[in-house]
Amino acid sequence: MTLARDSTVEQGNLTMRPITGRDELDLFNRLPYVFNEELADDLAGGRRRPEWMWVALRGDHLLARVAWWGRPDNDQPLILDVFDLDDSSADRVDIGLALLRRAMAAVVPAGTRPPEYSRCVPPDWREGGATGQVVEDRMVVLEQTGARLSIERLRLQWHPGTPIPEPTGRLRFRAVGDTEELLAMMTRALEGTLDEHSRDDLTRMSAREAAVKHYEEEFARYRSPRDWWQVATLPDGEPVGFVIPARNDYNPLIAYLAVLPEHRGNGYIDEILAEGTRLLSTQDVPRIRAATDLGNIPMAKAFQRAGYVNFERTINMTWH
Repeated sequence: MTLARDSTVEQGNLTMRPITGRDELDLFNRLPYVFNEELADDLAGGRRRPEWMWVALRGDHLLARVAWWGRPDNDQPLILDVFDLDDSSADRVDIGLALLRRAMAAVVPAGTRPPEYSRCVPPDWREGGATGQVVEDRMVVLEQTGARLSIERLRLQWHPGTPIPEPTGRLRFRAVGDTEELLAMMTRALEGTLDEHSRDDLTRMSAREAAVKHYEEEFARYRSPRDWWQVATLPDGEPVGFVIPARNDYNPLIAYLAVLPEHRGNGYIDEILAEGTRLLSTQDVPRIRAATDLGNIPMAKAFQRAGYVNFERTINMTWH
């Protein structure tokens, strides 16, 4: 997408514009956030573009910023994942709202639904205080543009040296046979899913279509070996579930884990997660990341039993 030649907007003594390029990354990073250290690589890799990264300035003082993320082969961004305010500014909410509206008008095509907003937040943000205020200020701005909280997720991390349970012998593991086998299992696993993104997909498409969408948008893009993807079976070969250990552009992770409906309630989730963790741990990884919805209590408890630590949460907001 190409912006108009002059996309700078003056509003009173406030200037709102996209950054000019990597030369202004230091300016953009004057406001702190966990993704700052990734932005240079994202720009170099085409996952971010200067026209998707906007700032609000008063003189040379950065008061607010907003940025979208996408894939290098996409014309439009997929997610709004950076939105920050100068928390010392008394009019920070008004400034943030002015910037967000102006940037969205330039970045999001008219008549289309804006990309989902996602923000990493401290795990205790709901306990109030300054931490909670920072999160709530940003949510207030998003709400004034029509967004609503849709999902809250746990971000989890496993550290090398954390004990991994030994196999019990109840299950066997083998590599996923082919794409069709994986899609068939993903389709079956969506029955009774507690994942909110998947539930939302199922309101608009069939389970098979949702599985294909997830596969094409995520799994098919991983550059890590596909023989890491494991099917869990009973000793007689009957599949009971599967796990997708992988590497994305940032971290090794447990990308997906499922127990098939007819085998739920037997404790297999712990053994499948242990196998995925064990496989990644042999790759000399600095950590393993994972995430699950706050409401997916069985999965959250399985990660806790496996030694994964909840180091952050994410909040997701959507427009309808």
